[in-house]
Amino acid sequence: MTTGTNITTTSPQAEAGATTSPQAEAGATTAADAAAKATTAADTPAKETARIRAHYRVVKKLGHWTTARSLDVRASRGSVLLDLRSPRIAAGDIEIQLDIDHATVKLLVPNGAIVDDGEARRVGRGRVKDWTGTGAPGGRRILLRGELRNAEVRVHRGGIAILSAMCSREYLADARRARRGGRLPMIDDPAR
Repeated sequence: MTTGTNITTTSPQAEAGATTSPQAEAGATTAADAAAKATTAADTPAKETARIRAHYRVVKKLGHWTTARSLDVRASRGSVLLDLRSPRIAAGDIEIQLDIDHATVKLLVPNGAIVDDGEARRVGRGRVKDWTGTGAPGGRRILLRGELRNAEVRVHRGGIAILSAMCSREYLADARRARRGGRLPMIDDPAR
């Protein structure tokens, strides 16, 4: 909820007691309206987009790495692992804009998630592999858009997603920190 602010502009002539013309008053009103619109625009949160780039390298984003529901993934001859199981990601559809060439994108999704790849353009041997389960009627939708050029997207759910997260150096480092802190590791199951 935003609160309105009153902006009053006073020219040096007005402070000295001089009268202002209607044009000057209109200019002051326009400036006040513009300032109010700028304040309202600043209060409205912009659509956050997480950008992932993996050109000739491996990028892994595990655990609570983002709260964005819009992702922009660009990779060429590389590999990307994205964990989308975090409860910190706001409710609603997750949109992934892909531009991948000779690359692999692995998505770790919650059980029951619906992966919609109908708007993803495949060139050459581009494909989406979703062998570990099916979406539930009320599950979270993950929309894949963009282009896959001789590339693939692999979808992992449930136990396979947990094993994929556990077979990483990031999990080992998280397990060590968790043991020192007397807590459970978070990377294997962010929803815990």
